[in-house]
Amino acid sequence: MNHPIIQVEPLTTARALRGPFDYVRPDERVDVGSLLEVPFGRQRLTAVVTGLTDESEHKLVSPLKVLPDALPADLVDLGMWLAHEYASTPARALSLMLPPRGAREKTRLWAEATAAADEDGVRLTERQCALLDTLPRFTESDLGALRRLEARGLVRISKEGVRRAPQHHAVGARKPPPKLNADQLAALDELIGAARAPQADGPQRFLVHGVTGSGKTEVYLRAAADTLQRGRGVLILVPEIGLTPQMIDRFVTRFGDTVAVLHSKLSAGERYDEWRRLRSGEAQVCVGPRSAVFAPIAHLGLVVVDEEHDGSYKNEGDPRYDARLVAARRAAQHGAVLVAGSATPRPESVHELKTITLPRRVDGSGMPPVEIVDLKDTNGPVHPRTHEALVDARKAIVLLNRRGWSNFLTCRSCGHVWECPQCDVALILHRDQHAVACHHCGHREPIPEKCTKCGSVSIARHGSGTERLEHDLAGLGKPVLRLDADIKDAGAVLRAFEHAERAILIGTQVVAKGHDFPDVDLGVVLDADSTLRFPDFRAEERTFALVTQLAGRAGRGGDGKVIVQTIDPTASAIRFAAEHDSDGFLAEELERRRFLRYPPFSTLIRVVCASEQPGAALFAAAEIQARLPQSLGPAPLFRLRGKERAQVVVKAAERRSAIDQVDAAVREVSAVKANKNVNFSVDVDPQ
Repeated sequence: MNHPIIQVEPLTTARALRGPFDYVRPDERVDVGSLLEVPFGRQRLTAVVTGLTDESEHKLVSPLKVLPDALPADLVDLGMWLAHEYASTPARALSLMLPPRGAREKTRLWAEATAAADEDGVRLTERQCALLDTLPRFTESDLGALRRLEARGLVRISKEGVRRAPQHHAVGARKPPPKLNADQLAALDELIGAARAPQADGPQRFLVHGVTGSGKTEVYLRAAADTLQRGRGVLILVPEIGLTPQMIDRFVTRFGDTVAVLHSKLSAGERYDEWRRLRSGEAQVCVGPRSAVFAPIAHLGLVVVDEEHDGSYKNEGDPRYDARLVAARRAAQHGAVLVAGSATPRPESVHELKTITLPRRVDGSGMPPVEIVDLKDTNGPVHPRTHEALVDARKAIVLLNRRGWSNFLTCRSCGHVWECPQCDVALILHRDQHAVACHHCGHREPIPEKCTKCGSVSIARHGSGTERLEHDLAGLGKPVLRLDADIKDAGAVLRAFEHAERAILIGTQVVAKGHDFPDVDLGVVLDADSTLRFPDFRAEERTFALVTQLAGRAGRGGDGKVIVQTIDPTASAIRFAAEHDSDGFLAEELERRRFLRYPPFSTLIRVVCASEQPGAALFAAAEIQARLPQSLGPAPLFRLRGKERAQVVVKAAERRSAIDQVDAAVREVSAVKANKNVNFSVDVDPQ
């Protein structure tokens, strides 16, 4: 049916703007998902077509032009759902789905001789004959001569696309897949069976709960092969860019050029070309971190969320989506099988998904023994027992979840603490960078030589980070490598560690994530209960995951051990992790959350108001709280990037109505003129 009117969402960041807006449909090529440039007030804005209709009560104008590329209809539907689910706007949600702004297809001229060039009687100069012999290769200086040959019908010149392919690590030669053990075979059979015999109550959703080294990735690869054989697409999500190359290598080695990659470290041109390969169906497998969940894959058959416990799947910008939930939505849209995998799954996943267990490592080795070391009577970050083990170890991974040299600086004379001028937090000393820096806003200044308050030169450094630990362990007679957010080339560090005979790898949480080094014989967690000190209902879950994941990096090739330093050896999360008892921890944690009505037995929604104007954030938060009588707050937060902040938190049994009520309250309060200088952030399922 030829609907004469299109409904569009202009891509603007204004929260108060509520579409869709009606325009005249320019021609039949415009459909749901088309990208347009439209007049909007005094602006020219990019817009996405979200619907078609036959009538409008407004006097309509036409779009200015139709833009290249278009979103598939399922991503438009996903964007509208995303805006609703996370109390955002359709424009902000749809912006996440688009190919890179400003990028265009790269082309080159291509030439070939026609059949007429070989006919008898064709007169060619010696240079023309030589030029025809080199085709399709030619230089820019040859183009004029080729155009003259084209005019005679002897050459055909056309444009062809040039793929800007991402540079991967060296991919190994294709070889037969490894033999699966009984646990892997059972897991694969269940996944394939669910894909080939869909259930009446909707697509199947699975949690693959496998110990580190249990071969989860090989199960994903086999399930992907079956999915591709059935003519359907595959989406593989990993938690961080640093882990993407490992997964890419495995999938490209197995499936070749049908694999595309999407992540922020690619150039705009590379991302654009990969996006178009997926959109056209040339590529059927996408591997990438959080944002790859929006890859334009048609006919999805399998969606995998690897290391599903990782907090980096949660987006920090608006909309504050959780890629794990978005992945589940995409699987439901396509009737695809959803697989979430982890050695330390979230309680929410255990509660909501059907569990498949991989209880053993594929190499037959057992989980390494864990020794708990009490730090209460020790000075310094490294216990003597830990130091002794580091001396003896061939290769060790040491986790300290604080980067920099020292946590903060104080004046010994007057007690002054160096703080960020934009945020109410202490500045961290980075000695290698000759600076103190804020880890929230990025502010930095030279290391102080004297106190700015009293002039004293007696400055104390408190605490230790990865940078100082690297310096302290340098005398152990083996290379010490560091991996944290200050290191630009994480891949180079990991490769150096992998190829070293003896070495110590020091780092923040990233060293515990997904790395497979068979010759690591020692894992160390220096401050295991640091995450327990946060006022967060997920503190126990994070502590258990951190210790367990680091323990999983050790002993894969045989002998290995783990040392966990803590000031509270009796903490249940540390005790369960030391015993490799994931089931025991999850049962206890789910019971605790049920009693306290925390997720998965409720939904949490956090509204943060921020303003540079003194008192404005707290005033706006109070207005929101007044409209949400069951909410907690308003509570002031520390100043961040020069803005005062205040929050309101909602804990609700019924998710949909709670989101709608919060969304309505924020829209009402943000529309009040007195709050024009306040920024509002809604975070559904805050991490």
